Parts: sequence; C-alpha cells; structure tokens
Amino acid sequence: MTTKLDGIMIWVADVPTSVRFYDEAFGIAARWVRDEGDYAQLETGETTLQLAALAAAPTSGLQITPHQPDGPAAAVQLSLAVDDVLAAVTTAVKAGAVLAVEPVTKPWGQVVAYLRDRDGVLIELTGDGQ
Repeated sequence: MTTKLDGIMIWVADVPTSVRFYDEAFGIAARWVRDEGDYAQLETGETTLQLAALAAAPTSGLQITPHQPDGPAAAVQLSLAVDDVLAAVTTAVKAGAVLAVEPVTKPWGQVVAYLRDRDGVLIELTGDGQ
C-alpha cells in the first residue's frame, strides 16, 4: 500500500474571507472555490490546502470544534516555507494575521515565527531571515 498526503483541511467560519486572507497574507491563491462558497482548494504545491465551512461539517457527519482566535491554539499547525520570514510576517500581519511568536533564528540558522490566522489557526513560517 502506498500512502501520500493529499491535502490538509481547515474548517473555517467563512471560506471566501479565508481564501482572501491566505492570498493576501501568503500569496496562496485559490485553485478552486465551490460556487456555494463553502469549500475551496488553495494552490500550495503537491499537497492541497483545503478550506471548508464549519456550517458544512454536519452534512459530512462530523462534529467540529471551531478554532478559538482569542484562546489557546489547537494542537495542530500549518508550516509554510518562505524566502524571507521577516517580510512574510509583515505582509501577513497587514492582511490580518496575529503574531503569536516573534521571528527567532534557531541555532542551525533557520528563522521561525508563529502567527494565527483570522480563525485562530496556528501558522509556522520558516526560512531565511534576510
């Protein structure tokens, strides 16, 4: 059996708003948005980042606990590799992200920062500090 990570789904309050946020904050454009506005796929390379409306969860037979923008982050994160972490943080914050942990240079030279998106999803940015 061969297994490959096909996609990551984030359940969000408002799919169109989240699509705009990820495009403005990180330059991640929509590959496809369902006409009803309750599902989207974003262009992230081989693995698809998917956004689905929290309100649609019951139709899938799921109970979903929403992320808490003002509470502790859920025990999962998106990790995005960027060319320049400092510039990416500035752009993301202007787009509405909340800085959770300032950029720091790790002993091995990688720069890492943590942000929260509009729904409270934890996002790690990694790359060069420039």
